[in-house]
Amino acid sequence: MLCGNVILCDGLVANQSNRQPLLKEFVIAVQSYFKAHRFISKHRLWRWIWIPGILYAVLFFLSMYLFGRSANAAIEYMTDLLGISNWVQSLESSMLGFLFTFAAIVIWMILMFFYFSLFKYMWLILGSPIFAYLSERTSAIIEGREYPFSWSQLMRDMGRGIRLSLRNSLRQGAYTVGLLLLALLPLLGWTTPLLSVLLECYYYGFSMIDYSCERRGLDAKASIAYVRRHRGLAIGNGAV
Repeated sequence: MLCGNVILCDGLVANQSNRQPLLKEFVIAVQSYFKAHRFISKHRLWRWIWIPGILYAVLFFLSMYLFGRSANAAIEYMTDLLGISNWVQSLESSMLGFLFTFAAIVIWMILMFFYFSLFKYMWLILGSPIFAYLSERTSAIIEGREYPFSWSQLMRDMGRGIRLSLRNSLRQGAYTVGLLLLALLPLLGWTTPLLSVLLECYYYGFSMIDYSCERRGLDAKASIAYVRRHRGLAIGNGAV
């Protein structure tokens, strides 16, 4: 999936220089995903999809299972520590019990998104050599010219990808803490799962788009500015 996103983003960045409405960019990103799959088939790039994809899937489901159990344990520990469960039971209010249960579910969902983010950034860092090479290979096919392989350039691409992943992980982590606090508020906190999904999609697509921006000579600051102008592309890419 991530390798497919690298291919997808090279086409997106190459064709989307002008700013479009957010919803239109979102639709463009989703539609481009199907074009990316045709591109992969045409140029026989499936080995870069299946091998990392299978490894990613195995690690993902294993880690999410372990994270899910730890999230349940964390919520139970906090409620017991604060005495919330006993307090709600003593009031004997079905409505309050429902709100408490729903809030626990919301917090569990946000924690799962947070865990997923940690796993995602770990994989982005470990997979940076593959993503850097695949971005270069895709650009060579699209532009019809070969880029001479350079270890120094590959190392620079890897270093940039790692730095951006660390930057995004810190920023997303800070926003996630804010959403956890917001989740404690009645009614308003119910919107936090949706906000968490949008946040996850944005930073997911952000990390992929940067490889293409770097390939086109944009430094990290210019790449960040590009993604901010084209939030719809980032969210659409991450959503798929």
